[in-house]
Amino acid sequence: MENGRIRIVDIADELGVSTATVSNVIHGKTKKISDETVKRVQQLLEERQYIPSMAGILLAQNDSKIIGVVINDHEKYEGHTLEDEFISASVNALAKEIERAGKFLMLKVNDKWDEIPKFASMWNMEGMVLIGYCEQDYKKLREQMHIPFVVYDGYMESSGNLVNIEVNHFDGGAQAGRYLRNRGHRDVLCISDNNICMDIERFMGLKSEIPNAELMVIPIEREVRASFYMEHLSKIKKYSAVFAVSDDYAMDFIQFLKNVGISVPEDISVVGFDDVRDSEKFVPALTTIKQDYKQRAALAVKMLNQLRNGGCRDKSVMLPVTLIERDSVRSVKMHKE
Repeated sequence: MENGRIRIVDIADELGVSTATVSNVIHGKTKKISDETVKRVQQLLEERQYIPSMAGILLAQNDSKIIGVVINDHEKYEGHTLEDEFISASVNALAKEIERAGKFLMLKVNDKWDEIPKFASMWNMEGMVLIGYCEQDYKKLREQMHIPFVVYDGYMESSGNLVNIEVNHFDGGAQAGRYLRNRGHRDVLCISDNNICMDIERFMGLKSEIPNAELMVIPIEREVRASFYMEHLSKIKKYSAVFAVSDDYAMDFIQFLKNVGISVPEDISVVGFDDVRDSEKFVPALTTIKQDYKQRAALAVKMLNQLRNGGCRDKSVMLPVTLIERDSVRSVKMHKE
């Protein structure tokens, strides 16, 4: 007995049977156990008010109903991965959809891809959703994991027992560029902490509408970023609008501008990407590109089920995005084309 809780080993010792026998009775695997033994075990379980471990039940089943959600603990989150609004919105939507499907969510934050197969195997998972890992990680995981998994914004050739679900990053940038161009902006800066994958797609979408738009690669660390902005302030002031590849970067940039006496949108207009909850409450309310977290989560759960049943044909899905107009952009005097 442990902390007043009856264990399988306690039942087994009292009856003089193996722990495997008690476990099999608990989980209904009684074909190879005599009726008399089954009855003795069941009676003592009831007398001792044995409460089974949920983990034990799930691990013993062929279909555990556990879906793992693994988030890459990237350095840009600075140790606060689950506090990032894109991550929290994604996990929240997944939690609701997984529960709606009658499944259990198990969450892990990890920056080592090679621990993911161990995590999946340990908990007998029926599928996984992976967020934030890079192409080489997915390739290695595809070789080592036999369960189906869904990737958010994976940049790789989709094959095997996985599905890549991404949003239309290029079109999001193009929508932001078109919106700014229609309001007279021609000198537009894009800020991102890298120039690859989804961020470069968002920038190229912007350039498709505003050809002379420029990209500024900014530091990941928040404190270092503020110093970087200060060093490049004279250059920043030359732009009438800034397109940030995330709402987090957009709101952080606006706060910096406020601190140095630059007004948004009167002096510089700002557009973000993601439409996280705080973007609407922020002052000024942030114009942004909205991605539908609920839609992607529902599709992830649906695709995992299809992969398990062998009926999934679409191995790569692209979801639409929508511009949400708020207060952080103003019109400027139109330039001649």
